[in-house]
Amino acid sequence: MNFLILIIFLALVFDFINGFHDAANSIATVVSTKVLTPGQAVLWAAMFNFVAYFIFKDHGVANTIAKTVKSDVVSGHDMLLVIVSGLLAAIFWNLFTWWFGIPSSSSHTLIGGFSGAAVAFGGFSSINSEPILKTIAFIFLAPIVGMIIAFVISLWFIHSFRKGILPKVIAFSVFILTGWFLAKNLEFDPLKLKTHFDSYVLKVIFTAANFKWILLAGILVIMASFTLFLNGLNANRANTWFKRLQLVSSAAFSIGHGGNDAQKVMGIIMVALIAYDPVTYHLDHMVWWVPLSCYAAIALGTMSGGWKIVKTMGSRITKVTPFEGVAAETAGAITLFVTEALKIPVSTTHTITGSIIGVGATKRLSAVRWGVTVNLLWAWVLTIPISGLLAALFFYILHFIL
Repeated sequence: MNFLILIIFLALVFDFINGFHDAANSIATVVSTKVLTPGQAVLWAAMFNFVAYFIFKDHGVANTIAKTVKSDVVSGHDMLLVIVSGLLAAIFWNLFTWWFGIPSSSSHTLIGGFSGAAVAFGGFSSINSEPILKTIAFIFLAPIVGMIIAFVISLWFIHSFRKGILPKVIAFSVFILTGWFLAKNLEFDPLKLKTHFDSYVLKVIFTAANFKWILLAGILVIMASFTLFLNGLNANRANTWFKRLQLVSSAAFSIGHGGNDAQKVMGIIMVALIAYDPVTYHLDHMVWWVPLSCYAAIALGTMSGGWKIVKTMGSRITKVTPFEGVAAETAGAITLFVTEALKIPVSTTHTITGSIIGVGATKRLSAVRWGVTVNLLWAWVLTIPISGLLAALFFYILHFIL
């Protein structure tokens, strides 16, 4: 029992570190554009990290993480030892990269640590290749998707400053496509709408599976509506409106960050509970206090900030203006919401970095500091193998001691 309590404690410590390590993802652009002060920004991001608790209820990412290691090969006390080793490695690497201001992925650190310790115990046959290969693929796909979406949104905004019919056609196309997407993807069956509201309309809106899409659709509709009158504003008024929009886009990204990253720790805790008592605990029923504590831990971590990484994300990759901040955060939020729905554990760090590169590339390719970007890419590629090796080392040490 004491070992299980230690694991839960370490998991929540990692979640807290994840919060301040990845706080820069949510707040770098609003701080660098001076929309919010650093103190206001971390409170804003932390609040919406926790709001994700009320939105993401299917826990698909948590289940993917939980299935990284084969429970029929590693179980019981051995699984607990593997989890402790993985968490120690993930905590060490997160603190190391935070100290040097490297925006590496907390998600990949955790996955690398968990799978590395399992390999040390039972070889490569002890891990499921599918979730790991998906995660590795999205090391490259998540920033590319974020970059493309941010590039397109930035061009859309730029052309909306000009008088002409094209920006309005695009705006109305967004209205139509958003409505079509909601009609196709929302749940309308009264038997499947699970909320405490009596009204059918409120049930449709606030059912967790629906609400995240309605929220994202709302952001896109606000942006499309804004572009309709953008060419009628002077530069100062447009900048003021973009600063207001940045509050919305950063909130959406913080929700996506909380919903994606907190679930990874939830998956680890559930694996530990199942290993300790497989009769009482199982993956298809998340114990109520696990998501609550994980979302609280990541929100508290975000409140403590991560200023070293804010500098890298907010200014060293490319100079970010309010309109570019809106484009980057919106692109990042779209990517995180979609990958969460697909149950793919992606890196919020990679996603927002790709988005920032995308907005920088609309000015000119030389506006992106590619030297900084290449250094970040090396950190991304090395995170999983280094975390895995560290976890294997911790496993061998603990196995020898215990």
